[in-house]
Amino acid sequence: MSFNSNIHHRHSIRLKDYDYTQAGAYFVTICAWQRECLFGDIVDGEMRLNALGQVVLNEWNRTPQIRVQVSLDVSVVMPNHFHGIIAINGSTFDSGNVVGAYCNTPLPIVHNQLRSPSQTIGAIVRGFKSAITTQINVIRQNPGSPVWQRNYFERVIRNDAELGRAREYIINNPLKWELDKENPANV
Repeated sequence: MSFNSNIHHRHSIRLKDYDYTQAGAYFVTICAWQRECLFGDIVDGEMRLNALGQVVLNEWNRTPQIRVQVSLDVSVVMPNHFHGIIAINGSTFDSGNVVGAYCNTPLPIVHNQLRSPSQTIGAIVRGFKSAITTQINVIRQNPGSPVWQRNYFERVIRNDAELGRAREYIINNPLKWELDKENPANV
């Protein structure tokens, strides 16, 4: 099938003219491949992580160690998706230039640890998803298998009220699993 712009047009969910490298907070949602419940179960309104869900949580908590320009707020690993709030604090490069999400700049080695030069929310999520996919596929002995759906959802958090609503949504997400549109029982 050839490309037809009337059929194959993807609408961006991004804010027009917003600089996604600038300091700010983002509410991020990432869904598992085909919404498969890979990461654990909800029991009595509480998320019980399995080994794969623990990989997701551990990698999320490692993010500020790998990308020193970010800090984390609340998050939750759900059976088939992930929600988290992440803040980009600003560039830490000597040149003063922020590196874009799609650059091919070699990754610098700092104190024998890999550090990503890219500052965008897209690059952060891409690295997060990639690291988890690699680890989970080793556990499952299934190299090359997808773990995540293509792309992710993000919302720019513009004020304290939005931050409060995002935090509340994330914290209460396990309690509302029975009604969640991501719950396979509701499809």
